[in-house]
Amino acid sequence: MEFGISSFGEVIPEGKAGGATGAAARMQELLEEIRLADEVGLDVYALGEHHRADYLVSSPEMILSAAASTTKKIKLSSSVTVLSSADPVRVFQQFATLDLISQGRAEIMAGRGSFIESFPLFGYNLDDYDELFVEKLDLLLNINKSEIVDWKGQFRAPIRHQGVYPRPLQQSLPVWLAIGGTPASAKRAGTLGLPMTVALLGGRPAQFASLVQLFRQSATDAGHQPPPLCINTHFYAAPDSQQAADEFFPTYQKLMNKIGSERGWAPLDRNQFEYLRKEGPLLVGSPEELTERIIRLNDIFHMDRYLAQIITGPDLPQENIMRCIRLLAEKIAPAVRKAI
Repeated sequence: MEFGISSFGEVIPEGKAGGATGAAARMQELLEEIRLADEVGLDVYALGEHHRADYLVSSPEMILSAAASTTKKIKLSSSVTVLSSADPVRVFQQFATLDLISQGRAEIMAGRGSFIESFPLFGYNLDDYDELFVEKLDLLLNINKSEIVDWKGQFRAPIRHQGVYPRPLQQSLPVWLAIGGTPASAKRAGTLGLPMTVALLGGRPAQFASLVQLFRQSATDAGHQPPPLCINTHFYAAPDSQQAADEFFPTYQKLMNKIGSERGWAPLDRNQFEYLRKEGPLLVGSPEELTERIIRLNDIFHMDRYLAQIITGPDLPQENIMRCIRLLAEKIAPAVRKAI
């Protein structure tokens, strides 16, 4: 099983047009986190694209390219590239460039995203949410397969026998589909024979078992070997379980209540937090606890990769985040691999 980190690069909004000193400092911290993940032997580091004041990462491939020059082995991926509102030609070119810089370590995780800010920002209609993704994924896969492209769609000008450059060092870029729980998305990934990442952000993990079964059955029905599966959860580790909960709860509560206020969710209190980390998909605890939780996830999903989504905030010093990365690599991953 592969182990990795994902991040959205949380940042405190500075509310001004320039002089973003806080964002500059957070960017350096993010690059340090990626370097550490490489040094301690994790397999992948993934950054999620967002277009909000409270997230730093609007261009994952730019940050990953900076990280490529100071890392050696770790795979560098988006944890979501919002393909619906992007140009697949530019997405391919940017990740192919990352692949050349990193000597063959680039990956794309394509998805529709959990936020919608990119649609009006780039001039797309939310009524076309599904159709945009399907069409743009088709174009991206065509470009990834062939140097010379002939393609026609509804939302973009056609490409008539043109080359798309540069080409990656790898034979083709690994393209994963990142989904949040939609059966149609799981079926699409399986039918296309693409690896799939499932973000467990609510409910009990076992509720997602049928989604993974659909993914694998769809792959088999389409004549593919079942592609790799990644499970992604929120994650925070500390030497002691109570310490982990006490350190992480204030940051997690602020994040979830901010998003909840936008989406009409009930506020998160400590009792709900404790339920989520004991019975739900929230992995917060000691290395021993988290080892057992990941083993239980593997019993349900038989996954090929576990991606730990780390959340940061002003209440969590960077040293705590670096400790999380070390504990995942040095304590949890070896114990899980030994057990399975």
